[in-house]
Amino acid sequence: MDAIWKEKLTDAIWIGKALFDRGKVTGSTSNLSFRHGDGMYITASGSCFGRLTPEHFAYVGLDGAAEGRRPSKEFPLHLALYRRDPACQAVLHTHSLYSTLWSCQEDVGERAGRLGAYTPYLNMLADGLTVVPYAPPGSGALFQLFEERAGEGRAYLLQNHGLLMAGKSLLDAFYLLEELEMSARVSWLLRGTESAVAYSERHLGRE
Repeated sequence: MDAIWKEKLTDAIWIGKALFDRGKVTGSTSNLSFRHGDGMYITASGSCFGRLTPEHFAYVGLDGAAEGRRPSKEFPLHLALYRRDPACQAVLHTHSLYSTLWSCQEDVGERAGRLGAYTPYLNMLADGLTVVPYAPPGSGALFQLFEERAGEGRAYLLQNHGLLMAGKSLLDAFYLLEELEMSARVSWLLRGTESAVAYSERHLGRE
């Protein structure tokens, strides 16, 4: 393979290990991908982020045809972003703790804007957070719901499920995911704290 593919693969393996070591992923439930050529390389079904090697990636064309190892069952989520947004070159999907806690709140759609309200950094990186209604993981219903919203932004919160990040590169998606998880943690710990809400509204211009 060419040098650019090797660089992307090296980044993918490093990011997978970094997310695993930081407790942002568990077991083999998460997936990541990157665009290359006429398709994408995505972690294969059953892959653990803490033990990724080049053999743990499957190739899927933009037409959905897979080659080699069986790709993650959620590869249609990744394809939806690549097809809809030419600027998207990488996708990360995790079930990191604080973002998932927010995704399980009944009124998460109404509260989504609050996740980035307490500090300016999330809003500097992503233009809002798109909430996708719940459907079983890996189901056609989930893929349809996500397809309807793909391209609305870079950060997606799947209800009762987890995060999906679109990036201009793997590192770009990684930085955004890290920032969203930190914002979700801050917001979770400050929920109901009126002084924090008032301060953010005064100094960060939130409504």
